[in-house]
Amino acid sequence: MRKFEGFEKGVNFGGWYSQCDNSEERYNNFITEKDFETVAAWGADHVRIPVDYNLVETKEGEYKENGFARIETAINYCKKNNLNMILDLHKTFGYSFDEGEKESGFFENEKYQERFYRLWEQFAERFGKYKDMLAFELLNEVTDESLSDIWNDISNKCIKRIRAIVPDIKILVGGYWNNSAMSVKDLAMPYDENIVYTFHSYDPTIFTHQGAYWIKEMPLDFRTEYPHTFNEYRKISNETLNKGDASFDYFSELENNILKYGEYDMDKPLDYEFFERLFMEAIQTAEERNVPLYCGEYGVIDRADTESTVKWYKEINKVFRKYNIGRCAWNFREKDFGLSDEHMKPVIDELVKYL
Repeated sequence: MRKFEGFEKGVNFGGWYSQCDNSEERYNNFITEKDFETVAAWGADHVRIPVDYNLVETKEGEYKENGFARIETAINYCKKNNLNMILDLHKTFGYSFDEGEKESGFFENEKYQERFYRLWEQFAERFGKYKDMLAFELLNEVTDESLSDIWNDISNKCIKRIRAIVPDIKILVGGYWNNSAMSVKDLAMPYDENIVYTFHSYDPTIFTHQGAYWIKEMPLDFRTEYPHTFNEYRKISNETLNKGDASFDYFSELENNILKYGEYDMDKPLDYEFFERLFMEAIQTAEERNVPLYCGEYGVIDRADTESTVKWYKEINKVFRKYNIGRCAWNFREKDFGLSDEHMKPVIDELVKYL
């Protein structure tokens, strides 16, 4: 499998230009040049910067020059610190992975899709000159499997429009189930040799999202450790979420995926083999299609104890390294996963070894 050169170890700057109040105060102060320096000191070779359309577009679709200027500033901070950068469109007009954003209609509305294509043409015209250190990620986390075919069509049309402006910049495309590794197999065949398949991993969710307020039925005071066995996590998930059917479906999907590659002991503590099997179908797809594979988000919520968090990072990192999978940890600051936040200070020097 080809390597995603220059994008092997990264950190997300989520919450800066996306998933925020879009205020000048936020844009000016949430992430600063010093934070780029910190990430570089951690040994990262890139950052992923999620951007909502609100940064560069009005609701009516008019472009905001100051928003594009902010992206340019981020690119310059990267260059100054020898970092590469992924420009990730986290929310487009008419679609967000977060239902709370109340964006809808994108997959059914050709006018919204045209607006999406035109925005990417703007990005290509303005930032394509940085193709040696910049990559484009078309859209963050398509949710429903039913959108797979239409998303393949939209993404290919968008790539074609970008290619007319920048023939060889790297472009990342992810699949449904919020960029699940299990959806990689259903992505369209690579448009050309500069396509990268991307996925996200927060497995097992009952550990990485313990106490998460945005998960329905999740008790805010729920806590668990890593590692437990697969069966223990399944039991805890069923009991804790009080949604046996939904929880069972999730773990059944995981189980089916890992058992494709032979027997697996469901009663041993989860380690690198769990992640290896979970990603294997995506790895094989990428190898067969000669496409680099990249994990654009992975991480553990700040409610988890830090010792467990380090252990989780260590095991998933073994698989990334073994198969040359580029990756980008979520998240540098806040957003419930902040690696630079106060609670991580006692372990951050150890944890960054496993980014």
